[in-house]
Amino acid sequence: MLLELRNLSVNFPGGPHPVTAVKGIDLAIARGEVLGLVGESGSGKSVTSLAIMGLLPPQARVSGEILLETNGSREDLLGLSREEIRRLRGSRMAMIFQEPMTALNPVMRVGEQIAEAVRAHRRLSRQQSSSLAVDALRQVAIDHPEQRASDYPHQLSGGMRQRVMIAMAIVNRPTLLIADEPTTALDVTIQAQILELLGKLRTQFGLTMLFISHDLAVVAGIADRVAVMYAGNLVELGPRNEIFRMPAHPYTRGLLKAVPTLSTERNRPLPTIEGSVPGVEAPPPGCPFEPRCDWRIPECARDLPPLAEVSPGHWARCPVATAR
Repeated sequence: MLLELRNLSVNFPGGPHPVTAVKGIDLAIARGEVLGLVGESGSGKSVTSLAIMGLLPPQARVSGEILLETNGSREDLLGLSREEIRRLRGSRMAMIFQEPMTALNPVMRVGEQIAEAVRAHRRLSRQQSSSLAVDALRQVAIDHPEQRASDYPHQLSGGMRQRVMIAMAIVNRPTLLIADEPTTALDVTIQAQILELLGKLRTQFGLTMLFISHDLAVVAGIADRVAVMYAGNLVELGPRNEIFRMPAHPYTRGLLKAVPTLSTERNRPLPTIEGSVPGVEAPPPGCPFEPRCDWRIPECARDLPPLAEVSPGHWARCPVATAR
Protein backbone atom coordinates (compact mmCIF):
# COMPACT_ATOMS: atom_id res chain seq x y z
CA MET A 1 0.00 0.00 0.00
CA LEU A 2 1.29 3.46 -0.85
CA LEU A 3 -0.67 5.15 1.96
CA GLU A 4 -2.17 3.62 5.07
CA LEU A 5 -4.05 5.31 7.91
CA ARG A 6 -4.20 3.36 11.14
CA ASN A 7 -6.58 4.46 13.89
CA LEU A 8 -6.20 8.10 12.81
CA SER A 9 -7.91 10.57 15.14
CA VAL A 10 -7.86 14.37 15.16
CA ASN A 11 -8.91 16.43 18.19
CA PHE A 12 -9.17 20.18 18.64
CA PRO A 13 -9.01 21.31 22.28
CA GLY A 14 -11.18 24.19 23.44
CA GLY A 15 -14.28 24.82 25.50
CA PRO A 16 -15.45 22.32 28.12
CA HIS A 17 -14.86 19.35 25.80
CA PRO A 18 -12.35 18.76 22.97
CA VAL A 19 -13.80 18.49 19.48
CA THR A 20 -13.04 15.18 17.79
CA ALA A 21 -13.19 15.78 14.04
CA VAL A 22 -11.83 12.38 12.95
CA LYS A 23 -12.38 9.24 15.01
CA GLY A 24 -10.16 6.21 14.57
CA ILE A 25 -10.04 6.05 10.76
CA ASP A 26 -8.45 2.98 9.13
CA LEU A 27 -7.85 3.34 5.38
CA ALA A 28 -5.34 2.06 2.84
CA ILE A 29 -4.71 3.17 -0.75
CA ALA A 30 -2.80 0.94 -3.16
CA ARG A 31 -0.29 2.35 -5.61
CA GLY A 32 -2.08 3.61 -8.73
CA GLU A 33 -5.52 3.47 -7.09
CA VAL A 34 -8.10 6.26 -6.77
CA LEU A 35 -10.00 6.20 -3.48
CA GLY A 36 -13.09 8.41 -3.32
CA LEU A 37 -13.81 9.87 0.12
CA VAL A 38 -17.41 11.10 0.39
CA GLY A 39 -19.70 12.57 3.03
CA GLU A 40 -21.58 15.76 3.76
CA SER A 41 -19.96 18.92 5.12
CA GLY A 42 -18.52 18.42 8.58
CA SER A 43 -17.94 14.69 8.21
CA GLY A 44 -14.14 15.01 8.58
CA LYS A 45 -13.03 14.54 4.97
CA SER A 46 -10.89 17.68 4.66
CA VAL A 47 -9.47 17.32 8.18
CA THR A 48 -8.30 13.83 7.23
CA SER A 49 -6.55 15.16 4.12
CA LEU A 50 -4.92 18.04 6.02
CA ALA A 51 -3.66 15.59 8.65
CA ILE A 52 -1.98 13.54 5.90
CA MET A 53 -0.33 16.65 4.46
CA GLY A 54 0.73 17.99 7.86
CA LEU A 55 -1.25 21.20 7.35
CA LEU A 56 -3.45 21.19 10.45
CA PRO A 57 -3.11 24.14 12.87
CA PRO A 58 -0.68 23.74 15.79
CA GLN A 59 -3.46 23.22 18.34
CA ALA A 60 -4.71 20.07 16.56
CA ARG A 61 -3.92 16.80 18.34
CA VAL A 62 -3.33 13.96 15.87
CA SER A 63 -2.93 10.36 16.98
CA GLY A 64 -2.59 7.01 15.22
CA GLU A 65 -0.34 6.35 12.24
CA ILE A 66 -0.05 7.77 8.72
CA LEU A 67 2.23 5.43 6.79
CA LEU A 68 3.58 6.57 3.41
CA GLU A 69 5.85 4.51 1.20
CA THR A 70 8.95 6.56 0.42
CA ASN A 71 12.08 5.25 -1.31
CA GLY A 72 11.11 1.63 -0.79
CA SER A 73 10.35 1.96 2.93
CA ARG A 74 7.31 3.07 4.92
CA GLU A 75 7.47 6.12 7.15
CA ASP A 76 5.01 7.27 9.78
CA LEU A 77 4.41 10.90 8.84
CA LEU A 78 3.32 11.72 12.39
CA GLY A 79 6.80 10.85 13.62
CA LEU A 80 8.61 13.21 11.23
CA SER A 81 9.81 16.71 11.99
CA ARG A 82 8.20 19.75 10.35
CA GLU A 83 11.21 20.09 8.04
CA GLU A 84 11.02 16.43 6.99
CA ILE A 85 7.28 16.79 6.24
CA ARG A 86 7.97 19.95 4.26
CA ARG A 87 10.44 18.05 2.06
CA LEU A 88 7.82 15.40 1.30
CA ARG A 89 4.97 17.87 0.78
CA GLY A 90 5.01 19.02 -2.82
CA SER A 91 7.46 16.32 -3.93
CA ARG A 92 6.23 12.87 -2.82
CA MET A 93 2.70 14.04 -1.99
CA ALA A 94 0.73 17.02 -3.23
CA MET A 95 -2.72 18.49 -2.75
CA ILE A 96 -5.27 20.30 -4.92
CA PHE A 97 -7.43 22.63 -2.84
CA GLN A 98 -11.11 23.20 -3.53
CA GLU A 99 -10.99 26.98 -4.04
CA PRO A 100 -8.08 28.03 -6.29
CA MET A 101 -8.77 31.75 -5.96
CA THR A 102 -7.95 31.63 -2.25
CA ALA A 103 -5.21 28.99 -2.59
CA LEU A 104 -3.27 30.95 -5.22
CA ASN A 105 -1.32 34.10 -4.33
CA PRO A 106 -3.26 36.98 -5.97
CA VAL A 107 -0.16 39.19 -6.39
CA MET A 108 2.13 36.60 -8.02
CA ARG A 109 2.05 35.50 -11.63
CA VAL A 110 0.84 31.90 -11.91
CA GLY A 111 4.00 30.74 -13.68
CA GLU A 112 6.16 32.07 -10.87
CA GLN A 113 4.01 30.31 -8.29
CA ILE A 114 4.55 26.98 -10.04
CA ALA A 115 8.26 27.71 -10.50
CA GLU A 116 8.52 28.50 -6.78
CA ALA A 117 7.15 25.01 -6.00
CA VAL A 118 9.89 23.56 -8.25
CA ARG A 119 12.72 25.51 -6.56
CA ALA A 120 11.47 24.46 -3.12
CA HIS A 121 12.45 20.87 -3.93
CA ARG A 122 15.09 21.06 -6.67
CA ARG A 123 18.28 23.04 -7.09
CA LEU A 124 17.46 24.67 -10.40
CA SER A 125 17.94 28.13 -11.84
CA ARG A 126 15.01 30.52 -12.25
CA GLN A 127 15.10 29.92 -16.00
CA GLN A 128 15.00 26.13 -15.59
CA SER A 129 12.19 26.25 -13.04
CA SER A 130 10.20 28.67 -15.21
CA SER A 131 10.59 26.29 -18.16
CA LEU A 132 9.24 23.42 -16.04
CA ALA A 133 6.33 25.63 -14.96
CA VAL A 134 5.40 26.30 -18.58
CA ASP A 135 5.65 22.57 -19.35
CA ALA A 136 3.31 21.83 -16.42
CA LEU A 137 0.78 24.34 -17.75
CA ARG A 138 0.99 22.64 -21.13
CA GLN A 139 0.42 19.21 -19.52
CA VAL A 140 -2.83 20.43 -17.94
CA ALA A 141 -4.06 21.58 -21.37
CA ILE A 142 -3.79 25.35 -20.93
CA ASP A 143 -3.56 27.04 -24.33
CA HIS A 144 -0.58 29.32 -24.96
CA PRO A 145 1.16 28.33 -21.70
CA GLU A 146 4.07 30.74 -22.24
CA GLN A 147 1.70 33.71 -22.23
CA ARG A 148 -0.57 32.35 -19.48
CA ALA A 149 2.42 31.87 -17.18
CA SER A 150 2.64 35.68 -17.00
CA ASP A 151 -0.99 36.11 -15.95
CA TYR A 152 -2.21 36.78 -12.44
CA PRO A 153 -4.93 34.52 -10.95
CA HIS A 154 -7.68 37.11 -11.40
CA GLN A 155 -7.02 37.16 -15.14
CA LEU A 156 -7.96 33.48 -15.47
CA SER A 157 -11.33 31.74 -15.42
CA GLY A 158 -12.27 29.38 -12.58
CA GLY A 159 -11.49 26.33 -14.69
CA MET A 160 -8.09 27.67 -15.72
CA ARG A 161 -7.23 28.55 -12.11
CA GLN A 162 -8.02 24.99 -11.12
CA ARG A 163 -5.76 23.74 -13.93
CA VAL A 164 -2.99 25.96 -12.54
CA MET A 165 -3.49 24.33 -9.13
CA ILE A 166 -3.22 20.90 -10.76
CA ALA A 167 -0.08 21.98 -12.63
CA MET A 168 1.48 23.13 -9.35
CA ALA A 169 0.59 19.80 -7.76
CA ILE A 170 2.08 17.58 -10.49
CA VAL A 171 5.14 19.63 -11.47
CA ASN A 172 7.41 17.68 -9.09
CA ARG A 173 5.88 14.31 -10.06
CA PRO A 174 4.40 13.22 -6.71
CA THR A 175 3.26 9.65 -6.20
CA LEU A 176 0.28 10.66 -4.01
CA LEU A 177 -2.18 13.34 -5.08
CA ILE A 178 -4.93 14.51 -2.73
CA ALA A 179 -7.77 16.33 -4.50
CA ASP A 180 -10.04 18.11 -2.00
CA GLU A 181 -13.31 18.88 -3.80
CA PRO A 182 -11.46 20.08 -6.92
CA THR A 183 -14.65 20.58 -8.97
CA THR A 184 -17.00 22.08 -6.37
CA ALA A 185 -16.87 25.70 -7.57
CA LEU A 186 -17.07 24.82 -11.28
CA ASP A 187 -20.00 24.39 -13.66
CA VAL A 188 -20.77 20.89 -14.92
CA THR A 189 -19.01 21.32 -18.27
CA ILE A 190 -15.75 22.44 -16.65
CA GLN A 191 -16.18 19.73 -14.00
CA ALA A 192 -16.19 17.10 -16.73
CA GLN A 193 -13.05 18.60 -18.28
CA ILE A 194 -11.18 18.62 -14.94
CA LEU A 195 -12.17 15.02 -14.22
CA GLU A 196 -11.05 13.95 -17.68
CA LEU A 197 -7.75 15.77 -17.13
CA LEU A 198 -7.18 14.07 -13.77
CA GLY A 199 -7.88 10.70 -15.38
CA LYS A 200 -5.29 11.36 -18.10
CA LEU A 201 -2.68 12.56 -15.60
CA ARG A 202 -3.30 9.49 -13.44
CA THR A 203 -2.49 7.25 -16.40
CA GLN A 204 0.39 9.39 -17.65
CA PHE A 205 2.23 9.72 -14.33
CA GLY A 206 0.95 6.66 -12.44
CA LEU A 207 -0.66 8.82 -9.76
CA THR A 208 -2.28 7.44 -6.64
CA MET A 209 -5.21 9.65 -5.65
CA LEU A 210 -7.35 10.40 -2.64
CA PHE A 211 -10.34 12.15 -4.23
CA ILE A 212 -12.55 14.00 -1.73
CA SER A 213 -16.05 15.12 -2.67
CA HIS A 214 -19.63 15.39 -1.47
CA ASP A 215 -20.82 14.84 -5.06
CA LEU A 216 -21.51 11.14 -5.54
CA ALA A 217 -21.83 11.46 -9.32
CA VAL A 218 -18.33 12.94 -9.55
CA VAL A 219 -16.87 10.17 -7.37
CA ALA A 220 -18.61 7.50 -9.45
CA GLY A 221 -16.79 8.76 -12.54
CA ILE A 222 -13.25 8.62 -11.18
CA ALA A 223 -12.85 6.36 -8.11
CA ASP A 224 -11.91 2.67 -7.94
CA ARG A 225 -13.08 2.32 -4.35
CA VAL A 226 -15.29 4.54 -2.19
CA ALA A 227 -15.08 5.36 1.52
CA VAL A 228 -18.07 7.05 3.20
CA MET A 229 -17.61 9.23 6.29
CA TYR A 230 -20.22 10.48 8.73
CA ALA A 231 -19.59 12.65 11.80
CA GLY A 232 -15.88 11.80 11.81
CA ASN A 233 -16.40 8.04 11.44
CA LEU A 234 -15.78 5.75 8.51
CA VAL A 235 -19.16 4.07 7.98
CA GLU A 236 -18.70 2.19 4.69
CA LEU A 237 -15.84 1.17 2.42
CA GLY A 238 -15.84 -0.91 -0.72
CA PRO A 239 -15.45 -1.16 -4.49
CA ARG A 240 -17.18 1.63 -6.40
CA ASN A 241 -19.67 -0.64 -8.19
CA GLU A 242 -20.76 -2.34 -4.97
CA ILE A 243 -21.16 0.93 -3.08
CA PHE A 244 -23.37 2.41 -5.79
CA ARG A 245 -25.33 -0.72 -6.69
CA MET A 246 -25.60 -2.44 -3.30
CA PRO A 247 -24.95 0.11 -0.52
CA ALA A 248 -25.01 -1.50 2.91
CA HIS A 249 -25.02 1.35 5.44
CA PRO A 250 -28.32 3.25 5.82
CA TYR A 251 -26.48 6.58 5.53
CA THR A 252 -25.00 5.60 2.16
CA ARG A 253 -28.43 4.42 1.03
CA GLY A 254 -29.94 7.74 2.05
CA LEU A 255 -27.30 9.70 0.15
CA LEU A 256 -27.85 7.70 -3.04
CA LYS A 257 -31.65 7.97 -2.83
CA ALA A 258 -31.33 11.76 -2.64
CA VAL A 259 -29.47 11.93 -5.97
CA PRO A 260 -31.80 12.61 -8.95
CA THR A 261 -31.50 10.35 -11.99
CA LEU A 262 -33.02 10.34 -15.47
CA SER A 263 -35.77 8.05 -14.19
CA THR A 264 -36.66 10.27 -11.21
CA GLU A 265 -40.28 11.44 -11.28
CA ARG A 266 -40.21 15.21 -11.56
CA ASN A 267 -43.54 15.76 -9.84
CA ARG A 268 -42.39 14.00 -6.64
CA PRO A 269 -39.93 15.43 -4.08
CA LEU A 270 -36.60 13.69 -3.66
CA PRO A 271 -36.22 11.49 -0.57
CA THR A 272 -34.33 13.16 2.27
CA ILE A 273 -32.56 11.99 5.42
CA GLU A 274 -34.55 13.33 8.35
CA GLY A 275 -32.75 15.19 11.13
CA SER A 276 -29.28 16.70 11.08
CA VAL A 277 -25.67 15.77 11.77
CA PRO A 278 -24.96 15.56 15.53
CA GLY A 279 -22.89 18.30 17.13
CA VAL A 280 -19.17 17.61 17.33
CA GLU A 281 -18.93 18.69 20.96
CA ALA A 282 -21.54 16.26 22.30
CA PRO A 283 -21.97 13.31 19.92
CA PRO A 284 -24.28 10.44 20.92
CA PRO A 285 -22.58 7.53 22.76
CA GLY A 286 -23.39 4.92 20.11
CA CYS A 287 -23.64 5.17 16.35
CA PRO A 288 -23.77 8.87 15.40
CA PHE A 289 -26.32 8.11 12.67
CA GLU A 290 -28.67 6.29 15.06
CA PRO A 291 -31.04 9.26 15.72
CA ARG A 292 -31.68 9.59 11.96
CA CYS A 293 -31.72 5.90 11.05
CA ASP A 294 -34.83 3.93 10.07
CA TRP A 295 -33.03 0.64 10.78
CA ARG A 296 -31.90 1.43 14.31
CA ILE A 297 -32.07 -1.17 17.05
CA PRO A 298 -31.46 -0.61 20.80
CA GLU A 299 -27.77 -1.62 20.69
CA CYS A 300 -27.04 1.13 18.11
CA ALA A 301 -27.64 3.78 20.80
CA ARG A 302 -25.28 2.11 23.28
CA ASP A 303 -22.07 1.36 21.37
CA LEU A 304 -20.40 2.36 18.12
CA PRO A 305 -20.69 -0.70 15.83
CA PRO A 306 -17.42 -2.08 14.44
CA LEU A 307 -16.71 -2.20 10.72
CA ALA A 308 -17.81 -5.64 9.49
CA GLU A 309 -17.32 -7.26 6.10
CA VAL A 310 -20.57 -7.45 4.13
CA SER A 311 -18.96 -9.10 1.10
CA PRO A 312 -15.32 -9.52 0.03
CA GLY A 313 -13.69 -6.09 0.27
CA HIS A 314 -16.97 -4.36 1.21
CA TRP A 315 -17.23 -3.15 4.82
CA ALA A 316 -19.99 -1.36 6.73
CA ARG A 317 -20.39 -0.06 10.28
CA CYS A 318 -23.96 -1.29 10.86
CA PRO A 319 -25.10 -4.37 12.82
CA VAL A 320 -28.38 -4.52 10.90
CA ALA A 321 -26.76 -4.32 7.46
CA THR A 322 -24.11 -6.92 8.28
CA ALA A 323 -26.71 -9.31 9.72
CA ARG A 324 -28.74 -9.41 6.49
